[in-house]
Amino acid sequence: MSDVIRITRDGAIATVTLTRPEAFNAINADMRKALIDAVAEIDADDAIRVVILKGEGRGFCAGADLKGGLDPKVDNMLETEYRPSLEGIARSPKIWIAQVHGSAAGIGAAYAMNCDMVVMADNASLYMAFAAISLVPDGGNTWLLLKGMGYHRALQAIIEGQKIPAADCLQYGLVNQVVPEDQLEAESRALADRIASAAPLAAQAAKRILRTVGEGSFGEAFSAEAREQQALTKSDDFREGVQAFIEKRKPEFQGK
Repeated sequence: MSDVIRITRDGAIATVTLTRPEAFNAINADMRKALIDAVAEIDADDAIRVVILKGEGRGFCAGADLKGGLDPKVDNMLETEYRPSLEGIARSPKIWIAQVHGSAAGIGAAYAMNCDMVVMADNASLYMAFAAISLVPDGGNTWLLLKGMGYHRALQAIIEGQKIPAADCLQYGLVNQVVPEDQLEAESRALADRIASAAPLAAQAAKRILRTVGEGSFGEAFSAEAREQQALTKSDDFREGVQAFIEKRKPEFQGK
């Protein structure tokens, strides 16, 4: 068990909790490694279908821990110590849900937005803290903001170092739900339960398609859908879904 991350399991749902509350869950070297290991560990667990990523204490994540100074080879650190876990979440067959309270700042915002779904407390925010120290967003933040907010809003948020409140995050499409803080845990779990009960092979295929076709043409998207659909129609889950539909009952998907 890591000192900076805790993994718990409950049925088909795993929860990954950042556990440096004294540092607002700022990401240090130990946490960077632990995040890489956590993604790999969960990917290897066939019983898990959905993952909730959250922070302990007063906020989701304060971003990179700068108390020890900035690595002089920051580009190498980003590529080798952050990218594997961030890309790992994007490529994971599991559906990742970020549960955001307080602030998700800097590269912490990237971990939140990079999840497949985001549930956010109504008093939380995404904070592009980079401008205050004369940096640009990293960890994929620029791409994530552009996709969610469009060029004009994203550029302003970056240059001004904005704190984007929860209501705006919902309006821009950066998050799925905004809920009262005292309901955040329950609503995140309810979403995870719904996703975990969905057809897992189809959920995985939908994630693969949406993660790859955004920059492609309509034709490329059409072909990707066709390839995934062909494989899904051969699955036991597809046959169970059809049978359940005919019998007017809830399907029991096994991920096979």
